[in-house]
Parts: sequence; structure tokens; C-alpha cells
Amino acid sequence: MRFYVLTLFPEMITNGLSHSVIGRGIENGLIEIVPVDIRDFSKDKHRHVDDYPYGGGAGMVMQPQPIYDAYMSFKDGLAENTPVLYMSPQGRPFDQKKAEELSKLDDIVILCGHYEGVDERVIEEIVTEEISVGDFVLTGGELPAMCIIDSVSRLISGVLNKDESFIDESFSDGLLEYPQYTRPPVFNGRTIPEVLTSGHHGKVAEWRHQKSLERTAKKRPDLLEKAILTDKDREYLKRMNNE
Repeated sequence: MRFYVLTLFPEMITNGLSHSVIGRGIENGLIEIVPVDIRDFSKDKHRHVDDYPYGGGAGMVMQPQPIYDAYMSFKDGLAENTPVLYMSPQGRPFDQKKAEELSKLDDIVILCGHYEGVDERVIEEIVTEEISVGDFVLTGGELPAMCIIDSVSRLISGVLNKDESFIDESFSDGLLEYPQYTRPPVFNGRTIPEVLTSGHHGKVAEWRHQKSLERTAKKRPDLLEKAILTDKDREYLKRMNNE
């Protein structure tokens, strides 16, 4: 999969994604990240890409021409129906379902805004969807873009050591992940649950699922409204609430 990132700070993208799991995915040829420096397409001799907003107001707005020309410089090489995502607090909230949807594509283009935002005309011209990583404002779209790339990349076959590594994670089935433990068996007087050393895979799986239900009910009860629950799950949650 290829990620094209339209940005004013290409080094931020490159440096931020060159480590750990994503870095290995890049080294193994499973992921390609192509930062495109918008300033390279400025027609101003000082490489300016912003100007004062019409109508007045604080701050500066990114101009449409450098962004549009930057996108057009590689557009012809994109797979058909490649989305262009604009990182914006006004966008659709990003979630695991969206990550799974994007992981099936060949190419993704991400536009990172800066300053007070991007001229609306270039958004109308090239952007297919606005995406938000939360109800807060950042100085630029690079950090949200890296969140998207990280989340999507780890769903691509071969990026993680085992495809099973992400199956039981939080949000994959609509529930939060169960507690995890490792050695030593006793830490500061706290022991690991006995079932995890029983060697009984069925009981371990049942315990983990119950803990996922408990955690979701306690920390994110809103997720239960959309989660696919069995009658047994509902009965367990009801019993847990009564207790």
C-alpha cells in the first residue's frame, strides 16, 4: 500500500514513521510512504504557500494552487478511486471500522493542513472525505495523518508478525481488549489470574471474552450499543450489573 502525504513538513512524516512495526513494514516493501512537500509547488520565489484570509481574521490560510499542483504531480499514477483524505476537526471521526475499510485499498492520499486551514476551493476540488481524530485542534495535520497511517498499516497482511495479532484488540469486535499479563507471575504482591496458567484454552478464551465485556461496560458503555452481543453476553452483563 502507498500513502501519499501532502504536507509542509515531509521530514516529520518520514521520521515519525520510520521506526518499530511501521518501519519494518516499509523496509519489507509492504508499505510505501511518499511525503510530498507542498512548498515545492509554490510559484512564489520565497516558497510561500499561505496568505491572509479574505474578510479578515487572525492567522493565515494555505493557498489552493500549491496544494492542487502538488496533488496533480502524482495523480495519474494513483489506483482508481483513490481517496483524498483531509485531516480536519470538522471531519468524520476516525475509528477501527474506517481503518479496516482503508486497509483494503492500494493507494491513499492524505492532505495535512496548517495555519488557520486550507482554502475551501481546493478542498472542493480534490478532497473526497474529511477525517478527524478527535474533537480538539492541533497545529497541523501531520500527527493525525501519522495516526491514520499507523492504524491502517498494521492491518495489512505481513506488517505484524502474525495476522492474528490484531484480531482480539480493542474495537476489532466492538469491545475493548481484555487485560494482558506477562512474567513475573507475582509483582508487588499482585498475581496473575489462575485461569491463564491452567493450559485450558477454552476457559482462557471464555475468561478473556468476559473481561472484554466487563471492561467495555465499565470504560466505554457506549460501545455496547453497537457491539454484536450474544444472548449469553447479555445475560453475563445483566448478572454483572446485578452484582
